[in-house]
Amino acid sequence: MDGNESAQVGVVMGSDSDLAIMRQTLEALLEFGIPYEAQVCSAHRSPDRAGLYASSAAERGLKVIICGAGMAAHLAGVMAASTSLPVIAVPLAASSLAGIDSLLSSVQMPPGVPVATVAINGARNAAILAVQILALSDPELAEKLVAFKAKMADGIDEKNRNMAAILKGRPKGR
Repeated sequence: MDGNESAQVGVVMGSDSDLAIMRQTLEALLEFGIPYEAQVCSAHRSPDRAGLYASSAAERGLKVIICGAGMAAHLAGVMAASTSLPVIAVPLAASSLAGIDSLLSSVQMPPGVPVATVAINGARNAAILAVQILALSDPELAEKLVAFKAKMADGIDEKNRNMAAILKGRPKGR
């Protein structure tokens, strides 16, 4: 669905090396049937391009922007400063600080420039959050989201049944 003119979500990475983690975002969007566009756009090496991408996103039909970046991780902030669309940051563990630097850069935004931020390397959750945002105005997508959550709950029930069977044979007091 990449490059699709009907893209609803823009997925932007600070570097092509970020694709290794951000692929989880793309796969989750595909699971829900959400058309997206994806590209590399650096807040530091191509700030004009990043600003233009964000400022033109709504007119291209995007409804949410997801940004994956490591180290200083200013990409989501640059995007949020240039659009009124929701921006979701995925701080990436790309430095010796294991992503803490990226996390802090993503959450420490000034008043009026909010960025929703998921966990370090939380690329899949960024897609799920985008789906939740889109589902507010899309009843069919909302139904898919309810089914997704129910399937997750069923998976936990199955794990509990398996665990109970394993523990059933364990001697008491251990």
